Amino acid sequence: MRLTVLGGCGAWPAVDDACSGFLVEHDGFRLVLDLGYAVMPRLLRYVRAEDVDAVVITHGHPDHCADLNPLLRARSMTDGPPPAPLPLHAPPGSLDAVLALDRPGMLDDAYELREFEPGAAFAAGPFQVTTKLLPHMRVNAGLRVAAGGRVLAYTGDTGPSSAIAALARGADVFVAEASYPDKVPADMAEHLSTARQAGADAERAGAARLLLTHLMPGTDRAAAIAAARVSYGGDVAVAESGLVVEVG
Repeated sequence: MRLTVLGGCGAWPAVDDACSGFLVEHDGFRLVLDLGYAVMPRLLRYVRAEDVDAVVITHGHPDHCADLNPLLRARSMTDGPPPAPLPLHAPPGSLDAVLALDRPGMLDDAYELREFEPGAAFAAGPFQVTTKLLPHMRVNAGLRVAAGGRVLAYTGDTGPSSAIAALARGADVFVAEASYPDKVPADMAEHLSTARQAGADAERAGAARLLLTHLMPGTDRAAAIAAARVSYGGDVAVAESGLVVEVG
């Protein structure tokens, strides 16, 4: 299993970076996790739009799903024969806004919506995806993606929760939201996490490697890594655009 980071900014894209987006490949199958602002151009560096096999969206905030629109446009408005409808997996209602951006019916043939309740499990090609409800302002599904005996865990966006360590239990790679190094503003404390919390969750989970994601633009990355290392003894890095990780 191979993970390519397409973007890891929280809230809005920084210069030369994108919001949340990850390409996961195994046995030739290309799965995209989240498609936030500015992810599409980076995705096209690695794969043609028509060759994406499935998409999983954690929740409906635009920094996680806005670039689904250009992906569907690229697949629908091609000069050649259109590809098969793209399977879109997302919590109920999460994609209503982004799928309504174009005129009614324009992209209907470009996708097949497969909504799931967080807690459900489903297959996407060779991947077995297990989901878990994690606390956020909108319904957010943490993802546990398994294939070939390897496990990738990804939180989406989440506040503190004991469910995070369960999601990442024994994961080869744990991609954890870490919007702030040490402290979340009080009005967001139930909905977002810190690098320090991510490190503690990774340690409890026994994850082999930790990637910090969703850092707010301008965040000191060295400070975020140092905060995660307070509790976590494994390998830790920031999920930067272009980073490629062999999972396991």
